[in-house]
Amino acid sequence: MKAGAVLLLAALTLAAQPRLLTNAKLETRSAALGLGREFRALLAAEPQPAWIGWSVPSVRSYSLGCEYVSHDGWAAPGVIHLEPPDRAVILFRVVNRSPERIRALSPDCEIDAGGVPVHWLNDVKPPESVALLAGLAADAEIAGNGALGAIAMHDDAAADEALDRFAAAGQPEEIRRRAIGWLGSARGSHGLETLRSLLSGDASPALRVRTIGAIANSRQPDALNLLIATARNDRDTQVQRRAISALGNLPAGKGVPVLIEIAQTSKSVDMRKHAMNALQQTHDPRALGFFEQVLQ
Repeated sequence: MKAGAVLLLAALTLAAQPRLLTNAKLETRSAALGLGREFRALLAAEPQPAWIGWSVPSVRSYSLGCEYVSHDGWAAPGVIHLEPPDRAVILFRVVNRSPERIRALSPDCEIDAGGVPVHWLNDVKPPESVALLAGLAADAEIAGNGALGAIAMHDDAAADEALDRFAAAGQPEEIRRRAIGWLGSARGSHGLETLRSLLSGDASPALRVRTIGAIANSRQPDALNLLIATARNDRDTQVQRRAISALGNLPAGKGVPVLIEIAQTSKSVDMRKHAMNALQQTHDPRALGFFEQVLQ
């Protein structure tokens, strides 16, 4: 690697920047007068393609990581976080004066900019970051390229409010699906309560099934109770089946006792059969013991 090609940004006073940025033409500026203003100015700037980035406090999520691509095309892991980072780097790839792709990464990542300009913004206010991303996320294509995931990484109430809006009825279904997924995996107790409301009030069976998957990804203690109640009592058999499958996929066999109970006591033949199928997939000793009892 040539001398000067690596910028050791951790040595600078702005510790929120990426620790190691390579192959970049770096420019820094302040967003103290408004993130939207600076972002629009950079979109209009030449040359492009370019990257625009900043850092915000983040939720403690293992979704923030690093990836490296080896020469044979296979992705290899970068920094392994035993504890998730407390900041996120938000990066936008800009082409033809428009964001093409959005990334949310750990500040520990080594980032190779590919020789293009990198505009780094300091003094970014998290609510302004969320508002800018939310404006972009209304475009389903950009949302699919990382806007909603970047919002979910913000440790700010504005992120909860934005994801709630995108998960609500009236939004395009694909955006709702993505927002629901992030509410479960990254937004803690607030996310679980939003999912509970969607599960009880949404009329779309497909979105309610998606909500069950998001609940299963929640780390909140009450997520298990919500899955159990849904598997036992939901009004929609498709949703019940998804909840039963989710119980079977929980780590450490947490759902096995409930699956055994459903297989033994449910009034629905279909639900009993589905619970037994889920038990079979767990390979749990308790499930095997249950099947031995049934056979006897």
